[in-house]
Amino acid sequence: MKFVCIIFFIFPVICLAQVKPKPVRILFVFDASNSMKSPHANVTRIESAKVLFYRFIDSLKKDKNMLFALRMYGNTVPYPPGDCKDTRLVVPFSQGNVQAIKQKVSEAKPTGITPIEHSLTESANDFPDNKATNMVILITDGIEECGGDPCRARQKLMEKGIVFKPFIIGIGLSPEQIKTFQCVGDYYDIDSQNTFSTITTIIQQQKLNKTTAQVSLFDINSNPSESNVNITLYDVSKKTYKYNFIHTFNYLKRPDTLYIDDYPNYKAIAHTIPPVESNEFKLVQGKHTIVPIDAPQGFLTITRPVGVYNYNEKIKCVIRKNNSPGTLHVLQINALDKFIVGAYDIEILTLPRIYLNNISVEQSKTNQLTIASAGMLQVKTLEAGDGCIMQEKNNRLEWVCNLSQQTIQSFNLQPGNYVVTWRSKTLRGSIYTIEKKLKIKSDEQMIIEMFK
Repeated sequence: MKFVCIIFFIFPVICLAQVKPKPVRILFVFDASNSMKSPHANVTRIESAKVLFYRFIDSLKKDKNMLFALRMYGNTVPYPPGDCKDTRLVVPFSQGNVQAIKQKVSEAKPTGITPIEHSLTESANDFPDNKATNMVILITDGIEECGGDPCRARQKLMEKGIVFKPFIIGIGLSPEQIKTFQCVGDYYDIDSQNTFSTITTIIQQQKLNKTTAQVSLFDINSNPSESNVNITLYDVSKKTYKYNFIHTFNYLKRPDTLYIDDYPNYKAIAHTIPPVESNEFKLVQGKHTIVPIDAPQGFLTITRPVGVYNYNEKIKCVIRKNNSPGTLHVLQINALDKFIVGAYDIEILTLPRIYLNNISVEQSKTNQLTIASAGMLQVKTLEAGDGCIMQEKNNRLEWVCNLSQQTIQSFNLQPGNYVVTWRSKTLRGSIYTIEKKLKIKSDEQMIIEMFK
């Protein structure tokens, strides 16, 4: 058994900036297939569909900013066998064509097969351009007979850059049949007294009230004071990003307003360090949605005085979450960057490496850490050999780096006590190892000769 439903597809213009109101084009796609002969409420389905169609177009034509067109399918090739490409634009968009559209609908007689997907895909070509708010109202019994489905049509239209928001108005659909349209849009019952007024109101809102959103980045005091962060909006179902922008405040010093497609379920990612994200959300058509993200931030910098031996040395600092092994960020020495409020572990890639743990970042404050300037160690040998530099700490030796095969080598080392070991490659006994102890001071040079 088949049932009549009416689906509204809204093709909104998408942008991330303030735009002027645009005219509205509404394309009616009318099902005149053989299945529309079946009864509903003491009349046929097509008669019920015609009555509702007349109500909609008579109500909407009062708005002089609206243009209408009519596509019809299933009305030329009798079923059986029918033709799955039986769809055509009957009345194109033009001024003053409402009577012509009503006349074609009045003459429609159920004849052929029901190619919903193909008709919706073809409807994309009926709009002359995207310089208006383009809508499609599909009037059908809701049963695809050519192996297609509205979901796939929606995907094809989106691939062409056309995004639409559908509303399904069904006649007597069972809960299971309603579920077949869940991937398409929201369901309304034709027998509900509120359905007509609800849908006409939504269409008016689409023209007069833009669907907007704002991403509010909250500080530690729950004020939306954070900004200047890259935000990415993801389509949750497709797992792909749709919008990418730098967050800012408008002239009223409020989070900027976004004009975006209201169809998908979204998730917003704020690319702070580390990134934070919103809960999944869906925009309400014709309304403004606030998307909250907790993103309290402060600043962190690691400085070192410009010394004699490290004035052009670009030391990197590896930032990790406290007690977490993964690298979160790499910060250059003497650079300043913003981090989410919390505790961090830092590994500074000097010789030897410096480890700073549980370093706090506080809201809107700058935590400046300073390390000592390096000193210079020069190691001289008479020939190639093997050796290393170790730092002496608490009567223990910690490896710093290996010596190369060169006879003269220089190292910038942090201040501290060190031990250098070396053995010539030509001498095979461990007894020939040479060990030298030394102390490195900031901005001073130490030269050791491993042959004396």
